[in-house]
Amino acid sequence: MTKLKKFDNTFYPVLMFMILILLWQVIIVFGDVSKFILPSPIDIVKAFIEDFSLLMTHTKVTLEQSILGFVIAILFAFFISILMDRFSFIKKSLYPVLVISQTVPIIAITPLLIIWFGFGLITNIFIIILVCFFPITVSLVDGFEKVDKDYINLFKTMEASKWHLFFHVKLPSAMLNFFSGLKIAATYMVMAAVIAEWQGGTKGIGVYMVRVKNAYALDKVFASIIVIVIVSIAFIYAIDFIAKKVTHWK
Repeated sequence: MTKLKKFDNTFYPVLMFMILILLWQVIIVFGDVSKFILPSPIDIVKAFIEDFSLLMTHTKVTLEQSILGFVIAILFAFFISILMDRFSFIKKSLYPVLVISQTVPIIAITPLLIIWFGFGLITNIFIIILVCFFPITVSLVDGFEKVDKDYINLFKTMEASKWHLFFHVKLPSAMLNFFSGLKIAATYMVMAAVIAEWQGGTKGIGVYMVRVKNAYALDKVFASIIVIVIVSIAFIYAIDFIAKKVTHWK
């Protein structure tokens, strides 16, 4: 039954995707749509193969920035969420600020960051941190709050310290929320890097997209989108794999 469910979860999405691709190709061919308006899936695949080496060169730069910003965001999120869990006044002070910060479009503050920090790596990483920090922090804080009170009371009767209570009860219990936050952040991570590169990068998949867009090579634009999708999905699956290993007791 489980194998059948896994097959259904894989088969139907793939089937729907293939149908959409086929419809796309049919509309382009029989509708006589210009390549400069909307390239066909075949044109996109050809562009992907032709520019594969260049795409990989730019993707490597984007990946390095994304991973570095992601790791820093995780470390910073852990630090802030622990403080918010440990001291209620910090949570009451910071939580509304974090929520309000998410109402500001990242693309709107990117020019300000460029003015303050200049073009290049620092600005790009800072943007990635800003985007990834919120979902990880909120997930951790919520995970710390949802710990079973009976476990906490049991540890207190054993005269456990607050740090023992945190490391042996709260942190393991919050892991499910933590990895959920990581998967959300991972979907935004590459997008944030691309937006940063749009605004002022010299290398990266975002820079590649801007250049081919200005040349009206829409097939190459779609090829770069394919790369972004593949990288994002790969990160999500990697996080999901690690989550299953870490939270095997689930």
